[in-house]
Amino acid sequence: MPRSHLSYRQICTFWLPLAGTWLMMAVEAPYLAAIVARLADPTENLAAFGVALSLAVIIEAPVIMLMSASTALVTDKPSYLALRRFTFSLSAILTLLQLVVVLPPVFDRLAVSLIGLPPDIASLAHQGLALMLPWPVAIGYRRFLQGLLIRHNLTRRVAYGTVLRLVTMTAMAALGTQLPGLAGVHVATLALAAGVIAEAIASRWMTREVVARLTTSSPTPGAPLDLAGISSFYLPLALTTVVTLSVQPTITFFLVHARYPVESLAVIPVVHGLTFLFRALGLSYQEVGITLFGDQWEHYRPVRNFGIGLALTSTLALAAIAYTPLANVWFEQVSGLTPALAAFAEGPTRILAWMPLCSVWIAFQRSTLLHARETRAISWSSLAELLAAVGVLTVTIFSLSWVGATAAAAAMLVGRLAGNLWLIAPAGRLSRRARVESPLGQPALE
Repeated sequence: MPRSHLSYRQICTFWLPLAGTWLMMAVEAPYLAAIVARLADPTENLAAFGVALSLAVIIEAPVIMLMSASTALVTDKPSYLALRRFTFSLSAILTLLQLVVVLPPVFDRLAVSLIGLPPDIASLAHQGLALMLPWPVAIGYRRFLQGLLIRHNLTRRVAYGTVLRLVTMTAMAALGTQLPGLAGVHVATLALAAGVIAEAIASRWMTREVVARLTTSSPTPGAPLDLAGISSFYLPLALTTVVTLSVQPTITFFLVHARYPVESLAVIPVVHGLTFLFRALGLSYQEVGITLFGDQWEHYRPVRNFGIGLALTSTLALAAIAYTPLANVWFEQVSGLTPALAAFAEGPTRILAWMPLCSVWIAFQRSTLLHARETRAISWSSLAELLAAVGVLTVTIFSLSWVGATAAAAAMLVGRLAGNLWLIAPAGRLSRRARVESPLGQPALE
């Protein structure tokens, strides 16, 4: 497709459903946190919910990039079947891992002995994590299917599935608040589990025509996609998500040893939820580049320019909340925090106001590398992000005695900037030189 045939309107039409999907997912954490904040023992349950969610996310982290892999790799019946087998195998392994983690002796050693959680919060977090056992399989399968929809320009269906997820989650949360004996963390984690199961089922139904075409298609020329090819492409991506998402539980570990630990554990999920609403716009941009750059990189410039506008707009929008009285409105009236906790959340939110710009930037860098099927640099950038975050946490908490929530926000921002800086050279080299995308397993540049 000639460059002139891809307008900003076309890019926006393709991107908007993906942005809507990510925004709806971003609403989940603050929405459920707002419910928990209005139930009994809100501080303890908010802290337990944050811990349980962090652990569940890090366990299912290796399946997160299956959407990008499916978008980039599935072109015919053999590639569809190969990546589907890979998806099921990986999801089963992660489910088994989560089952091991929720065994009481294992969880107690992790949460109490290693992380240092108070026993009451550790007990609630353990129960919440056990209720989220369906997560790895449900998320892995639906992200694999969502990649098929994106590759076939059916991005609206991705958004439809997420709407169903939110509706199911809301219904389950409403039911949970009426059942006796359920704490806030139980209500939140049950709602999350029910939502992702419903979305996975809906995604399978919405991909029925795509799957039918793929399973009756002729193999494309070239070497078939096999386990070795998938592993070469995907394992660096799996490592990327594991390392990136390790930042959150790492922060949890440090917060336990910081000033005001319980208050920090309570507000960080709420602050993260607000900032994620705007960072999600950048995350949704990654599949835009993978799909729309073009075989000859002919659409690189308009896709890049669209990202620049997106980065500036989302950053200014978050800053308009973080640096104005709207922050109090969000934290007290929307999130349900007490005035004391709302004041506690303001500083970290202002620090993280720059995160949307960094998110769009890294999504563009990663999409450039994924389009060229060059994934190793992405893993190294994530490791740089984690190490930078740990360095900031170590200095600010143990040497400078910062409040935990403030130190966590600084660590997240500095870590993401480190990841951005690491990718400047490899992404820039590809964007300048790549003209023909090579087959999987071959050099990315010719």
